Amino acid sequence: MTTTLRPTGPEERAEDGGRRRSFAIADNGRPVGALTLATDSRFAHRAGRLLDLTVEPAERRRGRGTVAVLAAEEVLRGWGCRQADATVDADDEGALRLATALGYQPRGHLLTKELKEPPAPPPAGSVARPMAEAEFQDWLVEERASYTQSWVARGVPERWAAFRADTDVDGAFPEGLGSAGVLLRVLEHRGTPVGTCWLDLGRTHEERVERGPMLFGVRVAEEQRGHGHGRTLLGVAEDLAAGSGAGRLTLHVFAGNVPASRLYASLGFQPIRLHLSKPLD
Repeated sequence: MTTTLRPTGPEERAEDGGRRRSFAIADNGRPVGALTLATDSRFAHRAGRLLDLTVEPAERRRGRGTVAVLAAEEVLRGWGCRQADATVDADDEGALRLATALGYQPRGHLLTKELKEPPAPPPAGSVARPMAEAEFQDWLVEERASYTQSWVARGVPERWAAFRADTDVDGAFPEGLGSAGVLLRVLEHRGTPVGTCWLDLGRTHEERVERGPMLFGVRVAEEQRGHGHGRTLLGVAEDLAAGSGAGRLTLHVFAGNVPASRLYASLGFQPIRLHLSKPLD
């Protein structure tokens, strides 16, 4: 058996340095699967992504996927990537088993919840209001710094993490606080601001349209934690999503964030995808 990757078309190059190419997984020249590789602009193209890996059912459990992924990593190294990323469905045990065996570690989880019932109303004394313009810049600085540190804590070089924070956080607000499709709310408890939530209604990025509203951030002031404000903010986000006509709400949680994961699970959020990563040094 000789399993190889064979390009199925020319490499695509972008003006910003991005690269993308599709391959067939071949056994002695016979196609048995497919794989696409692309660099990730959110990490300044220093990370590569394994996309749409498939092996024909009759060809599985023969090492085809293992050889294909290892060959793909060599391609990414040749492109100058120092990290390989992959996404697998949460219920795809075979893909997760393969990725784990090859050294890929969980980086984060994508969770979703069907909005079948309205959330519990905020407790007495708590009210959510739109973020004021005077609060926005300070929030943006804090959100960017927190997001950067979340990536750094998971082994991403600080310069890449900062670049991604600029791309994801600043990029979501091209027109500032009034940017279309994004909502920021401040939770006050007895007149004191205690936390914020950031909801993307799915109109600011093509990839988000199919999954609907995405909750990008719930933040509770450190001195206010442990009082249920995070749960209240999630209820606020659910109300906003349902009010937009959506039937579900999706969010991302970093791997290792146990308190947040427990909170989301208690509110009925279920994992749908796992984001995995492997250093290529």
